[in-house]
Amino acid sequence: MYQERGARLAGAVVWTHTPSAAPGTLPVLPDGCMDLLFGEGRLLVAGPDTRAHQVRGPAAPWAGVRLYPGTAPALLGVPAHELRDRRVELTDLWPAAEVRRLSGRIAAAADPGTALEELALERAAPPDRALRRLVHALAAGRAVADTADELGLGARRLHRLSLASFGYGPKTLARILRLQRALALALRGVPYAQTAQRAGYADQAHLSRDVREFTGLTLGALTRGRTDH
Repeated sequence: MYQERGARLAGAVVWTHTPSAAPGTLPVLPDGCMDLLFGEGRLLVAGPDTRAHQVRGPAAPWAGVRLYPGTAPALLGVPAHELRDRRVELTDLWPAAEVRRLSGRIAAAADPGTALEELALERAAPPDRALRRLVHALAAGRAVADTADELGLGARRLHRLSLASFGYGPKTLARILRLQRALALALRGVPYAQTAQRAGYADQAHLSRDVREFTGLTLGALTRGRTDH
């Protein structure tokens, strides 16, 4: 069973996942975010995805903090592009002794999700207003070029900033955020043609191609059993 709630850290989400007997677990989809994870006594980082990540291995309870897009690199001390499409042990990024201490603290907590949230609060840097404006604009469907002009950023500077903050360029971020808009609409029961139009795709075929490219699945496979069309 998967559950989530808003975190005390701006824009972040605390989530937990406990094993269930339900078959066919869907993959984790690209969303522009990075996660700090705890499970099986280990602290890990889920880097920014450009494709669906299929969870493998034995079923075990996990907790995580999904950090707002662009905020994880300052907390972790590493550019986002170095973690793109990767799951890494936190000991690869922080001193091993410190990670062992933090792992023990979270393992001993009554609620690992809350303990992870507290860890993120302790380590988080002040929010970068320019990055938040960039994410808000692209999430709302603004064009990359228009957004760059509004922020006073040249194309090269914006690309470097995006690689370091999100793990990929601004056009990829915009496409991933558009995909998330479409999934949110489809899961609310909006017909696929209307979903494509409202999310900013040229047509339903364009939406289908992007879904397949980023997830390896069809929109129907992602929404089947959770909404009706």
